[in-house]
Amino acid sequence: MLGTALALVLLFRRLGLGATLGYLVAGALIGPSGFALVGGAQSKMNIAELGITLLLFIAGLELNLARLWRLRRDIFGFGLAQVAICGLALAGVVLAFAGFTYAAALAIGLPLALSSTAQVLPMLRSAGRMNTPFGERAFAILLFQDVSIVPLITIIAALSRAPADPATPPGWLMALYTVGAVVALVLAGRYLLNPLFRFIGGLGERELFVAAALFTVLAASAVMEWLHLSTALGAFVAGVMLADSPYRHELEADVDPFRTILLGLFFVAVGMMLDLHAIAARPFFVVGLAAAVVIVKAALIFGIARAFGIATRSALGLGLLLSQGGEFGFVLFAQAKNAMLISDSAASLMGAVVTLSMATTPFLMQFARRFYDPDKAPAARRDDLDGPEKADHSAAVVVGYGRFGQTVAQMLMGAGMSATIIDNDAEMIDIAAKFGLKVYYGDGTRLDLLRQAGADEAKVIIFAMDKDQLSREELEVALKSFRQAAIFVRAYDRRAVLEYRGLDVTLTVREVFESAVLMGRRTLKTLGVEEGRIARIEQAYRARDKERLTLQADKGIFSDEARAAFHPQQPFDEAEAES
Repeated sequence: MLGTALALVLLFRRLGLGATLGYLVAGALIGPSGFALVGGAQSKMNIAELGITLLLFIAGLELNLARLWRLRRDIFGFGLAQVAICGLALAGVVLAFAGFTYAAALAIGLPLALSSTAQVLPMLRSAGRMNTPFGERAFAILLFQDVSIVPLITIIAALSRAPADPATPPGWLMALYTVGAVVALVLAGRYLLNPLFRFIGGLGERELFVAAALFTVLAASAVMEWLHLSTALGAFVAGVMLADSPYRHELEADVDPFRTILLGLFFVAVGMMLDLHAIAARPFFVVGLAAAVVIVKAALIFGIARAFGIATRSALGLGLLLSQGGEFGFVLFAQAKNAMLISDSAASLMGAVVTLSMATTPFLMQFARRFYDPDKAPAARRDDLDGPEKADHSAAVVVGYGRFGQTVAQMLMGAGMSATIIDNDAEMIDIAAKFGLKVYYGDGTRLDLLRQAGADEAKVIIFAMDKDQLSREELEVALKSFRQAAIFVRAYDRRAVLEYRGLDVTLTVREVFESAVLMGRRTLKTLGVEEGRIARIEQAYRARDKERLTLQADKGIFSDEARAAFHPQQPFDEAEAES
């Protein structure tokens, strides 16, 4: 499986057709309908579906609760409209042209309304679109589709001609299970997972971190499966609960390799399940229905997007992006078959329709990219820039090479000391290269990238980023992970100083404080104040500012006590300076 997938993905990448189509064709070639080199497609699918679970966990890591609440209109408004309208329309197409009963057409049309999370999310992530309005809206729709699996299973069960399975709970009970499970996962995330990762992070054992990350995903999914719910939904909730964790980036880095390989194997398994004989028996039906799915969904999603006030170009891009059938369609077709609504051959045909529609996505994406957020497109990721894993380990690691980091780094190098510099601004890295200086590309707040840069062996780590790019939690993690290093922090203003207060940093410097004091000294000298008095005034000012910071930390930045200690027009007396 791996060998064929590797060869086909390399070929399809070279042809510009994308990895997904390569995986699908590889599965079709080695599967029972191809050369029959590998069997047991369904058993491999059961394992490979963990790739979707891990994908939803990583997606959850990028969406904290506040951001999720902000997307509620797109999730429950746009998402509900898309599933309902597309599902009913496709049921009508199936009813009109395939000769199924009303119940069977509904059991087929509703699953066809779902799109492929496993295809769309990696595309958005690799294009850097996940955090754009376009990407967020696409993700919101996919999230609602995943949540809608529970009511769709309930609808199919209500239409069933088969005797009721006593082991399957009724729909209303599954809805209660869903709410209860989500609440339980939220509480577990707050009171169990976050403390667990803080404890493991303090130990500095990377293997334990990987084990804990995989355990979190699989345990959340197992709970949902036990309740007959969506395993991917459980993993997503677990990810959301850890989205505000300072270990978010390291969790993503640990889980992503497993997600990548399992998701590739998932598409190989989908290709293996493709019944080429069924397609050969009714080629016009399968190809025609697959084309109808793509066209109907693209047109309807475009119309819904326009109704929600989305610009024409973005609406068209969204329609093309979500026009394929989805992997959860296979699950729902199996439910419909067990409910005696469709035959085994019909389930195979519908699986072939979904697979063919998924195969169109790489081609449609090449066309759709021109419609992604034309006014808000992020800068393209630079593949030609070296990451910190290529750096020689140095005595100092400098994170941020803006106007502040440049001075610090150049003073270190002026003293003959080595420094590894990290920045995420490609333009700044290009400028530094013109002066013969090597700056490595990456997010220096990420624990895994700091380790790659040699922070485990560095004597000094300097965070010189602008504004609020370094949170207290991220700084706290760095302090616990790199205890051997002295850590220096550039603070944007006094608010940042207060945020970092109490942490065991070697030095925190407000970025404009010292230069402003220097200008104050030069101004007083120009106005004729003698040098000794200027020194006493500076000393008194520093003491008064330190007193205000202490009061603001204890009482609040705008508290009455802090305001009372602020005397901008009161002269400094000599006794205050001397004390």
